[in-house]
Order: sequence, then C-alpha cells, then structure tokens
Amino acid sequence: MKHYCNPMNLEYRYQFFRRPNQSGKNDLYKVYREAADPTLIAFKGLYYLFPSMTAGFFTSEDLHDWNYYRLGNEIPVYDYAPDVRVMGDYMYFSASRNGENGSFYRTKDPRTEAFERIPATFPFWDPNLFIDDDGRVYFYWGCSNMEPIYGVELDSKTMQPVTEKQVMIRSHEDVRGYERFGEEHVAPHTDADIEEQVENMISMMKDQAKEEGAELPLPEEQVKAQLRGYFSNRPYIEGAWMTKHEGRYYLQYAIPGTEYNVYGDGTYIGDSPLGPFKPANNNPYSYKPGGFITGAGHGSTLEDRKGKYWHISSMRISHNENFERRLGLWKAGFDEDGELFCDQRFGDWPIAMDAPAFAKPDWMLLSYGKKVRVSSGDGAQNVTDENIQTIWKAAAAAPGEWAEIDLGEVYDVSAVQINFVDDGILRELPKGQEPKVLPYEERWLDLEKQVTCWVMEGSTNGSDYEVLEDKSQARSDLPHDFLEWEIPKRVRFIKVTVMKVPYGANPCISGIRIFGKGNGTMPAMAREVSFVPESEMDLKVTWEAEEGVHANLLWGYAPDKMYHSRTIMGATEGRIGALVAGQPVYIRVDTFNENGITEGKIIKVRG
Repeated sequence: MKHYCNPMNLEYRYQFFRRPNQSGKNDLYKVYREAADPTLIAFKGLYYLFPSMTAGFFTSEDLHDWNYYRLGNEIPVYDYAPDVRVMGDYMYFSASRNGENGSFYRTKDPRTEAFERIPATFPFWDPNLFIDDDGRVYFYWGCSNMEPIYGVELDSKTMQPVTEKQVMIRSHEDVRGYERFGEEHVAPHTDADIEEQVENMISMMKDQAKEEGAELPLPEEQVKAQLRGYFSNRPYIEGAWMTKHEGRYYLQYAIPGTEYNVYGDGTYIGDSPLGPFKPANNNPYSYKPGGFITGAGHGSTLEDRKGKYWHISSMRISHNENFERRLGLWKAGFDEDGELFCDQRFGDWPIAMDAPAFAKPDWMLLSYGKKVRVSSGDGAQNVTDENIQTIWKAAAAAPGEWAEIDLGEVYDVSAVQINFVDDGILRELPKGQEPKVLPYEERWLDLEKQVTCWVMEGSTNGSDYEVLEDKSQARSDLPHDFLEWEIPKRVRFIKVTVMKVPYGANPCISGIRIFGKGNGTMPAMAREVSFVPESEMDLKVTWEAEEGVHANLLWGYAPDKMYHSRTIMGATEGRIGALVAGQPVYIRVDTFNENGITEGKIIKVRG
C-alpha cells in the first residue's frame, strides 16, 4: 500500500523576494521556497493541483505521484490564491487581484492549450468559483481582517455579476476561539506595537511616493486609521471554498493568519449557495496546531473518483518569511449527521493512501530525540526535535556534509522523510531577469529546476554501512523527500550525506524523520487526566504518563465526534485554544511511543 507524508513531496518553486526600502542591501534578494492556497480538482480523468507562487500546476492519476507543468505567459502567476473549477468542457482559472478588476481564464487542457481570458468587472482577493448542479454559477471572495467573505451569482457566459454582492461570513473571534489571531490564539500586538508598525509603514509609503513624485492616496491621518485596522489583532478571514453535499452547501473559510500554528479552516452551512449560512457544529474543520509542521488553512476539498473526500491546505514554515509555506493533504468526509470533518490526528506522519479516515498509522516515529552526529555546523539536535522551524546548518557550502542519527538499537525501518530547509540565502537577481514589482515589494519566480542531491546509508553497528538510497545524481528538487520500503531496512544508524543543494548554499536540514516498528511494548493509558478551563474558549489539560511516552490530545463537541487533535511530544500537558463558547466539549488523551498507540477514556468537560 502506498503512503505519503506531509508536507507533500513536491518540487516547490523558489522565489527571490525583497522589500527595497527595508533593506540596507537593496541589490540582494531573499531566496526561499513557497507554495500555499492550493486548489485541488478532478478534470478529465486527472487530478489537478494549483498552488500559489508555483508558476504552474501539478497533475496526478492517484493523488500520490505528481507531475509539474508550467503555466503560460497569459496567466498572472504572481497573483496569490489561484482558484480552479470545472464548468462544462472547460477549466476556469482566477486569482487574487485586489485593488483592480480581476479576470477569469479558461482552457480545455492546461497542459497543451493556452487559456482564454474573460475580463471581470470587479476586484477580488482569494476567489472561489462554484457551479451548482443546475448550472448556475456563484463566486466567493475575501481576504481581510476588516472585510467579510462576499458572495455573488455570475452569468455563466460573461462571468459578470447578476446579483449584488452579499455578505456570507464575518469573523466572531469573541465567541469562536479558533478565529482568534496570533500564535496559540494569543494576540501578538500591543497598542505600542501597532503604532510602531503604522509609523514604519507611513514612512515607507512616503518614501515610495517621493520617489514617484506623488503623494499619499489619502490624508495621512486617514491612512493611519486604515493601517491601525490592518495591523490590529483582528483575524484574517479569507480563502473561501464551497462544497455541496446532499443538497446542503458547505462554505469553508480560513482563519486567523497564515504565519501562525493555528491557521485553519472553518465551515458554515446553508441551504442555498448564497445563504443564509450558520456555523457548522464541527469547527474548526481543518486544524493542526502541533507536530513537526503546523498549520492547515486556506485550501480546498475534493471528492475523488471513488467518492472519498480529501482536504488540502497550507502549512507554515515561516522561517525566512511569514509566507514561507508548504502543502498538506488529509482524509476528509461527512459523518452521518452531515458534519464535515478532516483527519489530522497524525497529520504529518506517513499516511496510507487507501486507509479510512482516523485509521491508526502503519508505523511509529522512531527518531524523536535520538542522538545526532554531524560533519560540522550548529543545531545537530534539531534534526530529531520534531520542529520544522529549527534547523541544523552545516558550516561549509561544500559536498560531503552529513548528519547521522543513532536510534539506540536496531529497528525495522519502513520509511524516512528528509526535510531540507533554506536559511538566510541572499542572492542578486540573475542577469537579464526582471522582478515583478508590487506595492512595497519585489518578487521573481525561478522556473529552473534547482536540484538537491544526497546519499542515505544505514548500519547496524556504526562501522559497516549499506546504501539505502542513492540520489547523488538526482535531477529533482524535493525538499521533503519521502522514502518507503516494502521490505523494512534493519538498521540502527541512518546517515544522510548531502552532495548538492540549490544556489550553492550551506546544507540545512530541519528533520530526518524515521518511521517503523518499535522493539518494546505499547504505552499504558494516560492517568490522572484533568482539565482547567481558562476561559469559554481555552482549556488546559494535564495527565500522567511514563517517560518517553507522548500524546495525542483529542477533542470534539460530542463523544462520537472527536475530530480535532494535537500532537504533543515530550510533555504531559496541552492547551486547546480553539473552543466555541457555550458549546459542549469532550476530550481524550491517547498515549503513544515507538511501539503503538493506546487510546484514553473520553471525558466530558462541559455539556
């Protein structure tokens, strides 16, 4: 059975990025990879995946193996949040074009044919097109901490509005904990912070206006008032996606900010495409606040050819820039009560393609906290700390730098994920290239393949090694390469030697993650589970467990709907900040170690 492991094993495109007025080195650009805001659809026998900042798209026959194609010059590849839908024989494309009228594009085959442009008459950001069963066409958009999600009906031929825009969803962070802005839903900005950001932005706007011989678009105090709203602690509400199921309409939306571990998707339900909508009981729908890589917001929901549902969304790295992101894919579905759910219990572990949602993983994590030796550099311990934001960086930008994990004993290893990362790469724009100049920033997407080459070896004794995988001559750039073996490798030591990374940078690795079967016994059930409500939307949970035992903290609004989860490594407490005020809450603490998972008892918190 095939497996995959989030973040998805794709060739993520590099971009050169700079804010000219904020850097003393205006000739240099930050260089890093990004993909986010993914649309995943089925079209003419293939699955198509369109992410932001990719300058192209991926196709697959099975949602496991993906091929990359470039988009033509007629498509605005620097516009964020590409939306793609099927209408008749055509694939329709649109993307964010705030402040000016956007456009729609259509083609019968994006691999071989150019897109035809259909001009729009209104501006939009984070678009989503929806075609109902009766052929009527609807459109949703919005990306702001001050504006709601809007909806409108469109003429299917002209793509022009035939109704006035209507408010679909507004944020309610005062009662919906998962909508609160900030890391762990804790407000990040003080009033003083906000004023400092406002003054910095005003200064930058004045400098740019002076260079262009212009003035601020509005009186300065009015601009400041707008900026205070922009830099406030209000959540961003964005990334609409509509799914219809058994006659009901599920409007999904992303909150509260892409750079936070709590970035996720919520759901509202209505009986017609333009509402009125009410919040689903199961909220948030997609939510991954813990684990190796966090975040699960702004995505799309697909029904595959077998009738199974999948959800794909953005995951955060935010190491070089806030918008440094990857893609995650999970099993989804509707329960017997029509609640839309997403399975993220072990959402960045190997996932069997054909297993049902909420099935236990086939393999356990063997590498957490294990000893690491490296050839040079700092941060060796970060290779096994299960945190994509911490890194080992080699001291030299030369072939042959290596990292080796000692598992402590010989195990049956079935899968390994190697996570390369970019750290502080500064480069000049290649000669002859022109950046995309946007307000207050510049970007350039590198369409050339930047290869990553390495060799993986295994050993039972630390002296005699065999090659497990040789990618020394690879022509691919897979920063989150995932390997699985039908016959497990019997090893104690795993060593990765890096031969080449993009742009001649120092090799950096955020995690070598090893999965297989442990040699011991399953953990005991969590003991002395207790909870302390910190507010209507916040809950602290504690428990007791043996040393070396980790936990998955589950919760839901009913004992048979424990759809939310948080992986907690090396601790016996966890915090839930995503509760809905006044809603029932049930929790469960599942313990796990290298040998398996032991489910806990369901505890009622409030009802």
